[in-house]
Amino acid sequence: MHHHISFKQDEGLRLQISQSLLPKSHSLVELYLCIPNEMGINPNTLSEESFYHNHVKTRMAYNASGIHLPLVRSRFISKNRGDEQDYRQNLNLYCYQVRLALDTDVNEALAIKEPDAFFIRVQAMQQETERLLKRLRRYKPKEEKLLSFFYNADNFLSWHAEQVILKLLDKGPKSSEHAVERKQLLQFCEAENGYREQKRYNSVSTVDDPNRLANKMHLLQRLIEHGVVLRRETRNLNTLLRRVVKGSVTAIMMAFVMLLVLTARTNFTQVTIGLVALLGTIYGLREIFKEDITRIIWRRIIMGRAKWLQSFYNSTTKVKVAKQKVWLEYIKPTRIPKEIAAIFSKRRQQNKQAAQWMYMRFECDVPVNTFMPGYDALHQSINISMAPMVRYLRKGEGRVYEYSGKKIRKHAVERRYQINVVLVTRDDNHEAQAQRYKITLNRSQIVALEKIGSPNA
Repeated sequence: MHHHISFKQDEGLRLQISQSLLPKSHSLVELYLCIPNEMGINPNTLSEESFYHNHVKTRMAYNASGIHLPLVRSRFISKNRGDEQDYRQNLNLYCYQVRLALDTDVNEALAIKEPDAFFIRVQAMQQETERLLKRLRRYKPKEEKLLSFFYNADNFLSWHAEQVILKLLDKGPKSSEHAVERKQLLQFCEAENGYREQKRYNSVSTVDDPNRLANKMHLLQRLIEHGVVLRRETRNLNTLLRRVVKGSVTAIMMAFVMLLVLTARTNFTQVTIGLVALLGTIYGLREIFKEDITRIIWRRIIMGRAKWLQSFYNSTTKVKVAKQKVWLEYIKPTRIPKEIAAIFSKRRQQNKQAAQWMYMRFECDVPVNTFMPGYDALHQSINISMAPMVRYLRKGEGRVYEYSGKKIRKHAVERRYQINVVLVTRDDNHEAQAQRYKITLNRSQIVALEKIGSPNA
């Protein structure tokens, strides 16, 4: 069975690989990136460590993949009997799913360019959101110690729902024929705003300052993710090995230098300027070559090895739920497997330009037999930012001229670049499935992410 994986464009310059993981499952995802040399990306301008630590983030959370508003599970929120931790976890899962479902539905609604279909979709979203908010408020806890959790969740979801509708009205297709629908949607936003004012969830000074309000809501979002989003710990797998290599090279170099020093002393019966100069040269050469030799040996040893291990823990029970090994390195074309090279070779001739190759691999294991009650899957999302890839791209727009028989027209055109990617997934029987994608980007955004051909084609 292949783990269902989605590879999609996220906001700005980010790409996202998402998949669901079941208990006792194993998943392997590989990425081969062909980056044109003209983009200026290589080990000297973007180190593997810098790219990984700053631009590659894996996130795991319980049970929230591909969720839409009508699918949000309602049974958790009603289970408010039991201890404080149970209530908080159930509440957090409900809020987390509502937020994710809202974000999924917003992106799908914004893809609709036809006003009639767009407003039908947004009105359905608004009604569903209103229903989910009412359900949340219906199960307001009686116990004083649980109220703060409820207030935080209610405040955040109310604000987030209002933001989502306003964003849709701002970015969606405009049409004077839908003034009534637009007014109804704005009334919902006003009602939620009034509700938060009435409950005095946010101070006047916070509401009047968009920065303070946004930061407060970001904090509340983090609070309602507690127990749902797993806590991540990253460890470098090769720290000890690196020390051993460095120590070994230093020991060998020192032995060689001592041999040269002793030989020099036997040839010079007394301390002279010549002896001092020779010893200085020997020690200088040792410093020069020690770094180079260490680097060459290290690159050879590290080649093809996993570099980082990420462990994911339930932030409430402290149990390790999943672990992920990560490979990330620049590779030579000769190290690309034949079947992957065959997929790349199907590109059109003009796209086969001199390139730098990068390899990423994410191997994930879920060792636990079951998740906590109410959770049946983990949602893994790997976010990869292309921001460092566009750092050296040429600025400015060009002009294309066109003569239409009557007059000369000029069109502004921007410089675009293409990165070819092959995404490889392996199922439990180790059967590989490969799919090629084409990423088109400019200096400010990913213009398109296109799937090319059928899998393994």
